[in-house]
Amino acid sequence: MPGAPHDIDAMEQALALAREAAAIGEVPVGAVVVRDGVVIGRGYNRPISSHDPTAHAEVIALRDAALHMGNYRLPGCMLYVTLEPCCMCAGAMLHARISQVVYGAADPKSGAAGSVLDLFAERRLNFHAQVSGGVLATESSRLLRQFFAERRGKND
Repeated sequence: MPGAPHDIDAMEQALALAREAAAIGEVPVGAVVVRDGVVIGRGYNRPISSHDPTAHAEVIALRDAALHMGNYRLPGCMLYVTLEPCCMCAGAMLHARISQVVYGAADPKSGAAGSVLDLFAERRLNFHAQVSGGVLATESSRLLRQFFAERRGKND
């Protein structure tokens, strides 16, 4: 159940990673992959610093978890991310067979877990994950708002 103590703990770890992204000038999004209550993958946004459009927090966390597991398939794993996944990240999660996705803030501009579209509910796809949002949404949204407000202030 989202909002349970283990969900809060995992999302707090994702928020800490999002703050690391902000510290290097990246959009503050963080993600962790959890299996059996243990974090096995971590990531934060790095597309700007790595010159890699796929370097979203979720993809980096999935790569880290896959290396840990020695397999690109991650059944039984949960992915926690501070912002609703985009299409690319949702596709990667489905391909990895992530069992459950928990996100913080909704993304009304590019969210692919219900805000703009819902890849996780697409019946024509061969795999589905459980999805829930809103865990530490206020904190996640605040971090994003602060980041973009500071960036706009620098551009004045």
